[in-house]
Amino acid sequence: QVQLVESGGGLVQAGGSLRLSCAASGRTFSSYAMGWFRQAPGKEREFVAAISWSGGSTYYADSVKGRFTISRDNAKNTVYLQMNSLKPEDTAVYYCNADRRVVTGLSAGYWGQGTQVTVSS
Repeated sequence: QVQLVESGGGLVQAGGSLRLSCAASGRTFSSYAMGWFRQAPGKEREFVAAISWSGGSTYYADSVKGRFTISRDNAKNTVYLQMNSLKPEDTAVYYCNADRRVVTGLSAGYWGQGTQVTVSS
């Protein structure tokens, strides 16, 4: 069982930055691939970024490539999403995901409760 708690969301102007954090419970954090997904109002949840269990491999949606960076600290059981050059279209609820493999689509793994990111123009 893994419990995930996101933090770091908020309101920011276009062009600004935010760093999301996802703290995981349990002693097996380092055995999970971690990901970030987001869901805007009226839209389906979509993949944003993922990182392998070791942190050696990262994956990004084309829409955020070059602007967002995913990282993890296995000693702190935490995964991060650094978001730079934010755009209004990045506005969404951001969810943290833990799965036994890197997932860019549907996941049967664990989910956090989400954190709201709002980017004003």
